[in-house]
Amino acid sequence: MENQNLNILDEVNKGATMGMDAISFVSEKVKDDDFRKVLDVEYNKYKEISNKVNNLYSDYSSAEPHETNAMNKMMTWYGIQMRTMADDTTSKLSELLMQGTNMGIIEGRRLINQNPDAEKSVMNILNDFVVMQEDSVETLKKYL
Repeated sequence: MENQNLNILDEVNKGATMGMDAISFVSEKVKDDDFRKVLDVEYNKYKEISNKVNNLYSDYSSAEPHETNAMNKMMTWYGIQMRTMADDTTSKLSELLMQGTNMGIIEGRRLINQNPDAEKSVMNILNDFVVMQEDSVETLKKYL
């Protein structure tokens, strides 16, 4: 069970750090001030989730929670660069972030469904993460 809880926390933290990375990479291309403010808020939500994971992680391990590795960061950056080469409109940037967020929602829901016996505190963070991402998609839709 402890391993299950660590796995969930690691996956949530990887998702949160990937979200922060993607927002950082996309933010370089944002021209719309309102959209930039939205991305700042979203970034801080991911950071808050990551902080919650870090605070709880020490209950299960003396190690640090897993984050995205350098290769994944590079691939995320490269993917954003390639997909925005011809179109870096707010709509396109919102679409790219929504696609990544939807992958996070799918993974989060899968973790919820496959780990019904996980500790309540771990499940609370996982649920917060999924709900936050679902809210993020609704916010990003306005910029399509």
